[in-house]
Amino acid sequence: MEDSPLVENFHVRTASERHFADPIQFWDETLRDGEQMPGVHFSPEEKLRIATVLSDVGVSVIDAGIPVVSPEEAAAVRRVVGAGLKAKILASARTVPGDVEAVIQSGASHIAIFVAASEVHLRYKLKMTQDQVLAASLASVRRAKDAGLHVAFVTEDTVRAPLDFVERLYKAVQSAGADRLVVSDTVGIMTPITFRWYLEEFERRVHPKDWSVHCHNDFGLAVANTLTACEVGVTAPHVCVNGLGERAGNASLEEVVVSLEALYGVATAIDTSRLFELSRLVEEVSGVPIPANKALVGYNSFSHEAGIHTHGVLAHTLTYEPLQPEVVGRHRQMILGKHTGKAALVEKLKERGVAATDPMLAELLRRVKESGEGRGKEQLRAFLDTYRSLFEHPGISDAEFWRMVDETGIHIEAQ
Repeated sequence: MEDSPLVENFHVRTASERHFADPIQFWDETLRDGEQMPGVHFSPEEKLRIATVLSDVGVSVIDAGIPVVSPEEAAAVRRVVGAGLKAKILASARTVPGDVEAVIQSGASHIAIFVAASEVHLRYKLKMTQDQVLAASLASVRRAKDAGLHVAFVTEDTVRAPLDFVERLYKAVQSAGADRLVVSDTVGIMTPITFRWYLEEFERRVHPKDWSVHCHNDFGLAVANTLTACEVGVTAPHVCVNGLGERAGNASLEEVVVSLEALYGVATAIDTSRLFELSRLVEEVSGVPIPANKALVGYNSFSHEAGIHTHGVLAHTLTYEPLQPEVVGRHRQMILGKHTGKAALVEKLKERGVAATDPMLAELLRRVKESGEGRGKEQLRAFLDTYRSLFEHPGISDAEFWRMVDETGIHIEAQ
């Protein structure tokens, strides 16, 4: 029995079905798609702070933004480009000549050229035919290649577009010089099994030399789908710190990285011990709180209160923790409250070298439980009221908007 493993690892039984790229290169979208989360705005200085830590922890590619959006955005991209970071700095552009020129002028070495692919986008948003999309894509890719850029070609809503058109479009841009092809689940509707089938079919039809996936979290599947893509052999998965991004966000950098390291045994070259530091920085700069129960970096992810759990963790951490908190730069916490047991009190008393008799422990436990049950929720309710007021209606308020209308001199005609 002593030679038996403490926990079984069934991942090894399916190892032959996985084909991880070597190396996997992480493409971080925090400064672009992450900033597109409603209410989030990064100044050029803040983008550089985040980019610096992303580069330091080992991220390969950083999307710094879309230079054509505004003069400030263009300045931010140039600032990140000029910082001499180890990571490759990318900027994004639509299949519009002015967008591509703005990236060229930014000094970025990499460009992501994107266009929609699904029929609903073509018909109602772009008002373009498939042939028009193809022509615009080829022109943009060729211009970027002529300027010496590494070109990634992205389609929005790839997985809801006709596969024959996807095949035709991606083959054409790859022949025109696109270095990396990106498949997007723009509204997060894929499930891991379906996504595996789709990516294998895409690979069979298109034969990408280098490819990425961009997964959204509308159904809470972004990380699972991204891991599926990594299993299939995708080279550069897209991620965002804390899972920021449009609507429900993108695949979380920290969850994808640590899942690969801890569950699959894949070396990622990411310094995982700094992931909590990075997560806290993005929380501070974005103003979006990390959910208390978020995997790995949530404030409760290595906290224990229930007596059964604390007793187990004190006996051996593997009982209720899948990895040591230090792996992601965290520390374990034993929380005292309603569900506390004696084992946690004994451990807590050791901090001051104090011992207690069983009757003393029983009385202390009674007091701790009563205090935990009797704590008021006024402070929590006040926090929630503030949180809801900030995040239910982020961005510019109606009052601010109509004041701008008045100041601009726009006159509202009577109906």
